[in-house]
Amino acid sequence: MEDKKFGFTVSAENLNGRLAMIGFVAAIALELTTGQGVLHFFGLL
Repeated sequence: MEDKKFGFTVSAENLNGRLAMIGFVAAIALELTTGQGVLHFFGLL
């Protein structure tokens, strides 16, 4: 049986990169549809 690996593994970095790309695209889509940035949309600015 294979041991579970934690930390900077290839699969963890791939997942992190994919989630970052999804978040970046979501932030751009939010700005294009609402005309406000993410911080303004959530009322932080």
